Formats: sequence, structure tokens, C-alpha cells
Amino acid sequence: MARYTCSLTLGISVDDLHEAMKPVLEDCNFNVLYTSHEYIMARENPGNVPFPKLVTAEVLINRTTATDTAVSMKFVLKNEELPLQANNHCQQMFNQLNQAVSDAPQWKLIESVVGAS
Repeated sequence: MARYTCSLTLGISVDDLHEAMKPVLEDCNFNVLYTSHEYIMARENPGNVPFPKLVTAEVLINRTTATDTAVSMKFVLKNEELPLQANNHCQQMFNQLNQAVSDAPQWKLIESVVGAS
């Protein structure tokens, strides 16, 4: 299973994050399936890749440290594909979402730490 993670601190209020994150996910070809105060789950829209390569995105929001001007979050992208190649579909989707989050005008990117597992 391919799995890629990124921890972020964004300059936006925690109350505005959900509404701001949804269009970013949709622009990256994800459909938001579930939301709660601390979690957003989205799935890549089918049709472009085989089913096992479809990527799931999870956004974990840290409300305990959130302020009116900044929120920490972590996003995890994963699929059932074995990451046998360095540039696999999950990695490509991760890079696309990471770039979209970095460039989004809705917030200011304060910190970003990328990891893979």
C-alpha cells in the first residue's frame, strides 16, 4: 500500500478551514465523502486509473492547538498500489495536492513537513 503524509501549519482560522479545503480537494480530482470537526475524507474520482490505484485523502485537523489565525493539520494520501516505482500514481496525486495546498490563496502556508511511510 502506498502512503504519503504531510504535516502543515496554515494561516487560517480552524472554523474557515473546512470550507477553504473543499475546493482545493475538488480541484485535485477528489470528491469529499465525509467531514467532521477534526477530519475530512475524500476519494479520487474514478475513471482515470484502475480501481486499486484510486487515492484516498485524509485531512486530520488539530483543533487542540488551533488559534484564530493558525491551524495545524496533517494530510495522508494512500491507495492499494504497491509503491514499486518512485513516481507512482499515489505519489503524483500527493505532489499535486501538496502543491495545491501550498499555492492556495485561501490561507498562508506557515510550515510544511513532508514524509512518506
